[in-house]
Amino acid sequence: MVGNVKIALIAAIAGSTMMLSAAMHEKGTMTPPKSVSGGDSCVKCHQGIESIRDPKSDMMKQIVAMGKGMGDSGGCVVCHGGNPKAGTAEEAHKGAPKAHPGSLTAFVRDPGSYWIMDKTCGICHADTVANMKKALMATEAGKIQGNLHTWGTEPTMKVKFANYDIKDEDGKKPAWGTKEYKKYMVAMIDKYPDQFPTELKQLPMPPKSEADLTRKPGESEEAYQARVAYHASITYQRSDCQRCHIGVRGRKGRGDWRGMGCSACHIPYGNEGLYEGGDPTIDKKEHGHLLVHEIQGTRKAKVHVPSTGVTFSGIHPETCNSCHNRGKRIGVSYMGLMEQPYSSPLMPGGKAQLKTHGKRYKHIKEDLHFKAGMTCQDCHTSIDMHGDGTLYGSTLGQVEIECSDCHGTTRKFPWELQMGYGEKEFAMGAKKGPRGLSKKLPAWMRQGTVYKPMDGYLLTARGNPFGNVVKKGNKVIVHLASGKDLEVPLLKEKHMKNSYKSEAGKVAMDEIQAHMDKLECYSCHSDWAPQCYGCHVKVDYTKGKTKIDWIASGSTHFANGETSESVLGTKGKKQIGKAHETRSYLRWEDPILGINGEGLVTPIIPGCQVTYTIIGPDGSTVTLNKQARVKDNGQIVDAIDMSPVQPHTTGRKARTCESCHSNPKALGYGIQDGQFLTDQDKDLKVDLQDLATGKFASKHTTIQIKAIPGMNFDWSKVVDRKTGKQLVNVGSHWPASRALDKDIRDNMERTGVCMGCHKNMTNRKLWEKVNKTPGILSDKQHQEVMDKLLHAGAKAGMK
Repeated sequence: MVGNVKIALIAAIAGSTMMLSAAMHEKGTMTPPKSVSGGDSCVKCHQGIESIRDPKSDMMKQIVAMGKGMGDSGGCVVCHGGNPKAGTAEEAHKGAPKAHPGSLTAFVRDPGSYWIMDKTCGICHADTVANMKKALMATEAGKIQGNLHTWGTEPTMKVKFANYDIKDEDGKKPAWGTKEYKKYMVAMIDKYPDQFPTELKQLPMPPKSEADLTRKPGESEEAYQARVAYHASITYQRSDCQRCHIGVRGRKGRGDWRGMGCSACHIPYGNEGLYEGGDPTIDKKEHGHLLVHEIQGTRKAKVHVPSTGVTFSGIHPETCNSCHNRGKRIGVSYMGLMEQPYSSPLMPGGKAQLKTHGKRYKHIKEDLHFKAGMTCQDCHTSIDMHGDGTLYGSTLGQVEIECSDCHGTTRKFPWELQMGYGEKEFAMGAKKGPRGLSKKLPAWMRQGTVYKPMDGYLLTARGNPFGNVVKKGNKVIVHLASGKDLEVPLLKEKHMKNSYKSEAGKVAMDEIQAHMDKLECYSCHSDWAPQCYGCHVKVDYTKGKTKIDWIASGSTHFANGETSESVLGTKGKKQIGKAHETRSYLRWEDPILGINGEGLVTPIIPGCQVTYTIIGPDGSTVTLNKQARVKDNGQIVDAIDMSPVQPHTTGRKARTCESCHSNPKALGYGIQDGQFLTDQDKDLKVDLQDLATGKFASKHTTIQIKAIPGMNFDWSKVVDRKTGKQLVNVGSHWPASRALDKDIRDNMERTGVCMGCHKNMTNRKLWEKVNKTPGILSDKQHQEVMDKLLHAGAKAGMK
């Protein structure tokens, strides 16, 4: 996806024309399908529809050439199948030409569908399609493993399950990548076999009937609760967590309209799901249609919207947000949005704020890259998106980029860095010496927009070229998919010219080498991070309670690429049991710090912090407010996960020194040193009482807040200060992920250092010798005084 990636995906022709039943099930602004004669029925009926790509592009020329050979001058049958010789809409939307190059046998509404993309997009992009089936957007292996881990269902870090059965049959060596990249990845796979499976099985089936949830004769209460908890974890996973994979169309609603497979990314859908193009046969009032019938992808793939006159290129982050609005929430965070439980500020008429992605939002602050016009694909490579033919167990495994790949460090330009810089624990197979530049692009990167290399393409930490980031003299230029060219700030240049924007920035990056060696850049430069503490999940198996099973819905697919849930007006396969989520509280400021799988200090935010309650078929409470226990970092801890994250909320001005060094929360000790929420393991009653004895006055006093057994600390507390014991799980994917080590916490903490000077303020004679400036000192004056004291002390020590 980086500028020159395989945009593919003819597939994307996707949401294209209407599926007949979908277009006709509601009255609106459309011209009913008509009968035509003389063949070439696609272009005659769909007069005014947008060309899927620029007619002058090589891609469109190839499509048209193939189409003409099958009696279709527009090339529609290449992607959609159908019968261009038929005169009626009903007959034209059946079957496919016998000579179809991809062996399609049915008319397809969405050629990008995961289930037929090898027959459509794969005509030209076979390797992309093959890789995509093993990539995380298809398997969601990391999400599944992480959630089951926090339920205690799968207490190890071994990745076992995916949405559908899949094998990596071509060995450890990736299908895509330079020689150096492949060597790097093979070494990484050898070190972490649990995170790089060779085979994934479909997530186990949910309970089939009440009998699966009923206590068996002779079964102990503990065994019964464990068995039902296992079923509940699967029920929750299949209904609430798996709707975003590309094998299904997903939750159809405001902000979530999208295609399947290749079309999920490469076909533009507005948040309202309304068609605004020129095809008269597509209903313009019916929600659920693509915005226009054009592919979005690289800079050259222009999308023209007739209704507004806007032309854009690249894949807007809001397309990504149709999926990336849950979990780590990096998509909406990138745009500055954080979900909130409130409907304010109100809309005209006093109405509530509309929901997008099923949520209401507060605007905090967007990532500086977004503000500069950068899409996700401007940083993330084709391998980050499509995969490289390897089965990955988490995003940290599949994503090949680091901040330093473009910005370098204060001592080295990007091309002077060694491969693997920024991936401390992963760099076993990195080539020695400077990584250098590349003058040419591999074959898989030459099907999209290709930019001139200038002095050379920059390389990722793992050794692949960035197709859109080039060195030009003493500058680094990034070519954005949106059409802009930006100059990248280089840290070494700031060092050489002493051009830091602030003294704090110079000290943090230039004078404290440990910051550069041991921290992710975004540990300091993430302005904020969404922190959704406590995920209280109720799984209710009472008779009649059901919810969509997204994996079963995707597994039920047809020759036309549709699934049981993809057509407008359909809901998909149901499973027994209904899951419901709620939270404890939300925060956005100053995230906690921990260690990620690469062994570097990183922000950590609440991941799957499941506290579960299960209601049995008879309405009885099987389990109430329970948290699983797992082994992490050599200790048995609560499975409520704190997840290492790149928040995607980058700002120029980093978080302050005090926000880490004088902040117990940042160190993992909890908000204000964990002094709040210490009694969550006790039932709380609220009523009139004798305060002398604590006895309640009313016999009708009831429990206001029910206890969470074992939860006698704040959700934001990761480590107990007194004992040094890690309290909760930190990262469920990689062995190196953990809370900050004790020596790091001790070295970092500077809480209370102000007392060293200010306890002497009442000693006027002493104070006047140190501070000869009348009044209260400003920050700058404080720094000057401390600087003088430091030098005076050093001078005195030399005598």
